[in-house]
Amino acid sequence: MDHSDKLRILLTPQVPEHSLDYCIELWSNSPFHFKISKSRKTKLGDFRYRRDQSIQTITINSDLNRFQFLITYIHEVAHLHTFLKFGYRVSPHGAEWKSTFQQLMQPMLTPWVFPRDLLIPLQRHMKAPKASSARDLFLMKELSKYDPLDQMETTCFLSDLKPGLQFELSGRVFKKGETKRTRVLCEEIQTGKKYLIAQLAKVKAID
Repeated sequence: MDHSDKLRILLTPQVPEHSLDYCIELWSNSPFHFKISKSRKTKLGDFRYRRDQSIQTITINSDLNRFQFLITYIHEVAHLHTFLKFGYRVSPHGAEWKSTFQQLMQPMLTPWVFPRDLLIPLQRHMKAPKASSARDLFLMKELSKYDPLDQMETTCFLSDLKPGLQFELSGRVFKKGETKRTRVLCEEIQTGKKYLIAQLAKVKAID
């Protein structure tokens, strides 16, 4: 079994069926080490550069639904392509990366791959892609409709809670306060300390 076969086995349950061959093609054109990681709170995936390695590494969280996994996969491959072309002379999410990401995503922006209800926010997102799709409230809410049922039943976005309500995040209890652009000023109940938490944080509401 060669490396492409192993990658196909890894990706088959993770990405939409009609995107699989394209994902393998991206790897074949510019090979990289690929790992599926446990869930990380601060990122959906990453591109890791090491000077002592000729082949670099891409990792993606295991708990993403198929559509978010595909977006993240191409996002990170775009980092690899940008690095191979420009090195570290450019900003990680600058114009060079944005252009590369847009080019790599274009073949996937079709109802053959994404449901129509995702295409509109995704196409809008790709006009000026952000450093993370998790920063796009509209896109993330549409993507969340395809999360596993158990996740949908136990969590919600902080943005969907009314001010004054309490919620649990990472085992700590907070009270939602004032929204400040993309973040919400929240008070931790036990300590009284206030923290800015992303509107798109997945939280568990407390009745």
